[in-house]
Amino acid sequence: MKIDLTGKNAVVCGSSQGIGRAIAIEFAKCGANVVLVARNEESLRRVLREMPASKTQNHNFIVADFSNPEELRGKMSNFASEARPVHILVNNTGGPKGGEILKAETGEFEQAFRNHLICNQIMVQALVEGMKRNEYGRIINIISTSVKQPIKNLGVSNTIRAAVANWSKTLSVELAPFGITVNNILPGATKTERLYGIFDARSKASGKSLDEIEKEWLAEIPAGRFAEPEEPAYAAAFLASPLAGYINGINLPVDGGRLNCL
Repeated sequence: MKIDLTGKNAVVCGSSQGIGRAIAIEFAKCGANVVLVARNEESLRRVLREMPASKTQNHNFIVADFSNPEELRGKMSNFASEARPVHILVNNTGGPKGGEILKAETGEFEQAFRNHLICNQIMVQALVEGMKRNEYGRIINIISTSVKQPIKNLGVSNTIRAAVANWSKTLSVELAPFGITVNNILPGATKTERLYGIFDARSKASGKSLDEIEKEWLAEIPAGRFAEPEEPAYAAAFLASPLAGYINGINLPVDGGRLNCL
């Protein structure tokens, strides 16, 4: 079985680092033309230099800040009118800061809702018509295992991730007749800046060492290790491919068996 994305145009959000970066690089390895989206131009240019490319591939980037949905809407509208139709969209945004849900300010929920659900909606609205015309579309949302099992001290994130998952399921039903699938990848603990940022915050809040926090997390993972960013990227490449055309509206955990539910 060979995953071949040759001739497919992909947009990957949050692709300046972590899982988004790994997905963008994996898509390029599979032959896709990739447009990176993130807020830091210097980081985007660095990832662009790392991207494998054949003579027929063309990669690019868009600088956009997901804390400003209207700016994103304008940039994506211009992109959609000027560029080739997009076949694959990966929605991926850095998670809200940690903390107990009872202590969260209402503004934290509002900001997370904008950064995640509203911006996902903007991305889909900008790009879906091209998918319909091509009768091929893959929308992949990188969310969290908290969709199935809330994670302690990530109250705002748990809440918003669940909203995105239900938005995605609703969208999958509406778009299925057009040859477009909508699926979610639920990464577990993955070696990214986000994970080590959580460890640092918990260490400061609890007084425990970083090593103790890391061991506590590892104890909950049957695989006994954290994921490499490439591992959820492999799942994304499969879901983006023609091989996954009959998989629609699912939550796919990539978590080393941490979840205690089906």
